[in-house]
Amino acid sequence: QVQVVESGGGLVRPGGSLRLSCAASGFTFSTYVMGWYRQAPGKQRDLVATINSDGSTKYADSVQGRFTISRDNAKNTVYLQMDSLKPEDTAVYYCNAAVYAVLGRFWGQGTQVTVSS
Repeated sequence: QVQVVESGGGLVRPGGSLRLSCAASGFTFSTYVMGWYRQAPGKQRDLVATINSDGSTKYADSVQGRFTISRDNAKNTVYLQMDSLKPEDTAVYYCNAAVYAVLGRFWGQGTQVTVSS
């Protein structure tokens, strides 16, 4: 059974950093494109970053240069290092395999990130 479990969120001041983790199971993790997504209150869930099986990455313009996505295939885990955080980064952050995200399946509970002074 496919499962993703996000962790690492919290309250941080503007300019601060957080590192999110996502443990995945139930599929061949190393062969899947993985993504981080976020949903702010009253808004749709948006793509933040993706990482391919070969380690190549893409970022939303709003986080380019501040966030870094990475993966550890031995641990079936994907990470999101978030630096220079801004209040507008406040959202629930989710991870998923990109193909499952498109299908709207297997979302986890997410992890709340709040950026506030």
